[in-house]
Amino acid sequence: MASTTSEETRFVKQETPCPNYGCAAFQRQYALRDLQAGIITGAMAIPLSIGIAMMSNYPIKVGLATVAFASFLGWFFAWFRPGNYIGSPGIAAGLAPILAMGVATFGMENMAFIVFLTAFFQAIIWKFNWQRYILMAVPTYLVEGLLAGIGLKIMVKFFAFTYELPDSVTPSNAFWTDERITVISLSLLGAGLFIWLFNKFKDTKPAIPYFVLIVVGVLVAQLIPVSMIKVEDVDLNFALPMPHFDSWTLVLYAIGFAIMLSVIDVIEQVMSNAAIEKIDPLHRKCNSNNSLLSIWAANMGSSFFGGMTNLDGLAKSTTNKLAGAYTKFSVLIIGSVVAFFALNVQYLEYLPKFALAIIMIFTGWKMIAGLFHVIHHGAYAMLLAITCGFLVYEVGIFEGLIVALVIHGLIFFVIFRHVDETPARDIVRGYFQKFKNEDNHIT
Repeated sequence: MASTTSEETRFVKQETPCPNYGCAAFQRQYALRDLQAGIITGAMAIPLSIGIAMMSNYPIKVGLATVAFASFLGWFFAWFRPGNYIGSPGIAAGLAPILAMGVATFGMENMAFIVFLTAFFQAIIWKFNWQRYILMAVPTYLVEGLLAGIGLKIMVKFFAFTYELPDSVTPSNAFWTDERITVISLSLLGAGLFIWLFNKFKDTKPAIPYFVLIVVGVLVAQLIPVSMIKVEDVDLNFALPMPHFDSWTLVLYAIGFAIMLSVIDVIEQVMSNAAIEKIDPLHRKCNSNNSLLSIWAANMGSSFFGGMTNLDGLAKSTTNKLAGAYTKFSVLIIGSVVAFFALNVQYLEYLPKFALAIIMIFTGWKMIAGLFHVIHHGAYAMLLAITCGFLVYEVGIFEGLIVALVIHGLIFFVIFRHVDETPARDIVRGYFQKFKNEDNHIT
């Protein structure tokens, strides 16, 4: 029998449950560290999940339930199909405006079916391991541009919270009232404190700025009237995710929308895994296809209670690592912490809106700052990424990405056809040949 290549050995090794690194789901020597990390990361995940749920136009309780469910399922799959070792599942900020667009287009009554359809397409991608081709079809710099456009949407959405007055204040025709100046001052001071703490502890204890801001915000709200988060205690009803469309045109659009949502979800997970692999304390390899198994299963499961889409978010995963996590046991603890607040949403109403706004505006800015990663790709990539971000912000996520991809394709076609004088047939053949070469390389 022919000897196995080193690449093949690495690929097979990743598929082995609980390989030489030890079990991904639990290791006794790391249990206390994982417990501590799970509590810290779970607490930090609460305000982020609240903000993302609000941005998605989903009930906050449903968003928290999605995070808890995805965490429990992620820990379960870590026993036999580990994708990564310290990634923390949850709802993603990058997908929030897409889900909000889905709610506006299809209605909340159809979103369970959209999420189910998204999971179905992801299951196909997982089955045939197509995730390895996606970043070849959609360049990473376009993804960064997409996320930058979404980040700008998030910043604009939550900016109003930095000056919003509580219901107890009598409305006034004048904008610059004493109450308004007080709220704006609190927002500016809170933002300054958060940024200072983040710069000081981002490489050691990244959860500290979130904890301090929330605690300070809660204390200030007891002394000064500010707008508070209102959480609707909705029922989590389990039902088949059946569609309720009025026309076939909407059905076809829903299919295209679900494909887009599934692909973006997969791309974000692949990119997150690349980063999670770099920060893993034991330098363990990630298997993105195994991560995709956990994602689509959680998405499909959450569709039965009206839940949202999920992935292993980089912000929570980084916090999980720096808080001391070594295995996915920390994710089980994260899910338990989030589940507690999902079942006791009354405690969330102590969170002032200005504190949540600071966290979400910072999250949006970090997504925009991802454009700096595009610099090494060159001027063309940077210009196209900025164009994609502008299109996403102005005309919509789905339409913006499609237009950017069409522009990218036309530019390359013109270059090869008219500058290099390459026949159109050879251009198309060369495009598909790279996928074939990649397939031979990996399998």
